Amino acid sequence: MNPITNFIEKIDQQNLWDNKLELSRKEHLKVKGSIDTNLYFVIRGSLRIYVLDEFEENIIRFGYKNNFIASLDSFITEKPSDLYIQAIKKTELKVIKKTTFMNLIESSEENTKIWHIMLGDLIFQQMERERDILTSSPIERYKRVLARSPQLFQEIPNKYIASYLRMTPETLSRIKKS
Repeated sequence: MNPITNFIEKIDQQNLWDNKLELSRKEHLKVKGSIDTNLYFVIRGSLRIYVLDEFEENIIRFGYKNNFIASLDSFITEKPSDLYIQAIKKTELKVIKKTTFMNLIESSEENTKIWHIMLGDLIFQQMERERDILTSSPIERYKRVLARSPQLFQEIPNKYIASYLRMTPETLSRIKKS
């Protein structure tokens, strides 16, 4: 069993989830300027994390079934964030507050190790993505994301994947056909 699955089971067994939420399609979980120190576990559905500049939305992350999702900057700093989190389709989430979560993390060395693995994986994925956007062609970005996260292409509509990959939906369509 992978350590994160084991960790989810611990949260379930200790009944540490603070709440359960259901979001409608296009409903926001979080908007720019708000503080959100919750961590969310996706039971079903999918979400996107994005930033808004004056011209467009730029997607930086997705969450779908069996993934954690959070406004990580706000979760860590407890300050307002520029991020939006929006349901792509009807989504059900389990919610755990930061205090509850951190108490669990600090309750054992094993839990602390799992948290470090989760953060390390997230940092690595983010660094790999940034490098891809800066140095790779659209085809290379597509292939790397497909290899890393094939489930993404089953859960998320192409227009959002295109934004995440920093290409137009038409370019993504052409790449997928080739």
